[in-house]
Amino acid sequence: MVQAAGAPIGVFDSGIGGLSVLRALAAELPREDFVYFADTGHAPYGERGDPYVVERSHAILDALVREHGIKALVVACNTATAAAIHLLREAYPDLPLVGVEPALKPAAVLTCTGRVAVFATRGTLSSTKFATLHASLKGQADFVLQACDGLATAIERCDDAQVRSLCDTYVRAAGDFGTGPGQIDTLVLGCTHYPFAQEEIRAHAGAGVRLVETGEPVARQARRLLEAAGLLKPPPAKGKITLLTTGSQAQLASAAQRWLP
Repeated sequence: MVQAAGAPIGVFDSGIGGLSVLRALAAELPREDFVYFADTGHAPYGERGDPYVVERSHAILDALVREHGIKALVVACNTATAAAIHLLREAYPDLPLVGVEPALKPAAVLTCTGRVAVFATRGTLSSTKFATLHASLKGQADFVLQACDGLATAIERCDDAQVRSLCDTYVRAAGDFGTGPGQIDTLVLGCTHYPFAQEEIRAHAGAGVRLVETGEPVARQARRLLEAAGLLKPPPAKGKITLLTTGSQAQLASAAQRWLP
C-alpha cells in the first residue's frame, strides 16, 4: 500500500482511554489529521481473551485503511498492543505502526526507593509481551503488579464515585506508597484510560508518588516513524480530528470535550 503525506493517522482503543494518547499526538503533531476509533461496543478488551482482541484489532485496522486511507496507525491500547500488534504488522508490513506498553523502563529509572507499582488491566498483565518486558528489567526495580478490574469501565462511563472507590481499593491493595525506604514511590499507569483518573489515584497514593504514563513517548515515536517515511504533513496545514465509535457517539464527543484540549 502507498501512503500519502496528507492522509490521516489512525488511532484506536477499546474506548475513550486512547484519548490520552491522542491528546499527546495532537500536541506533538499539530498539523496532522487524526481518525480516532473507540471500540466501545466491544469493550472492555482487558477482561477478554487474546483471540477476541486480535479479531477486533484486525477489523478496525482494515476499516481504517479501507474507509479512511490512513498513513499510519497508533494502537492506543495496552491490551491490543500486547495481543495483536505483531499480527497487524504482518498484515500491513508497509504501514507505520506504533503501540503502547506500560512504562516500566522509565519508572525503573525514576524510582528512588526501588519499588514501583504497575496498574494495568488483567489482560495486559497476563500477556506474553508484558511478561517479556517485566523479565527484561529483573533486578532494576521491585515491580508490584496490580490488576485494576473495572476501573477502565468506570472511567468510560464517567462514573466518578466508582472511579474514586476503585482507586482507593487498588492503591490499598498494591501496598505502602511514599518516598521512604521500602515504600512504593513510582506508579505506572499501564492502561490508557488511567491518566483520566490520575487525580483520584494521586489523592490515595500521595502527592510525592510519581505517576508515569505513555502518551508523550508514543507521540515522539510516531513523529520519528512518519519523518523517516517522509509522511509528515507539510506546513501551513492545521490538523483536524474525526471521532468514530461502535458505542455512543454522544458519549465519545462528551469525553473528547472533557479531556482533549
